[in-house]
Amino acid sequence: MQDFKKLLVWKKAHALVLNAYRAAGQIRGSLHQSLRSQLVRSAMSIPTNIVEGRAKRSEREFGRFLGYSLSSATELEYHLIVARDLGLMRESDVTSLLTQLIEVRRMLHGLLNRIASEPDPEPPIDNAARSVSG
Repeated sequence: MQDFKKLLVWKKAHALVLNAYRAAGQIRGSLHQSLRSQLVRSAMSIPTNIVEGRAKRSEREFGRFLGYSLSSATELEYHLIVARDLGLMRESDVTSLLTQLIEVRRMLHGLLNRIASEPDPEPPIDNAARSVSG
């Protein structure tokens, strides 16, 4: 189990959350409260799933949580598009966040590909089963 804080992808995703949180503050009005909330929640879900997955026992489980992070990244992308198209956020802020998001997503894909290319460790030998059958 690796310390999640040492993962560059977590560091980048954490920075994305901080910037998304600040930018979401631009969204005013009770009518847009759910968009503001969903934008922040989807952003936070990216590094949160990295953290949760890193605590799992196997790389395969970690990969599953990286997939959740990717899904959250796609969700965040959509919320940013909506905020931009409704004129609720500055274009420059949306562009900056999308640039960060693309980098995080690329890193997540790279980490997933690395995990997928690593051979699964052999399952432990069950000596009890061996003695019964042998």
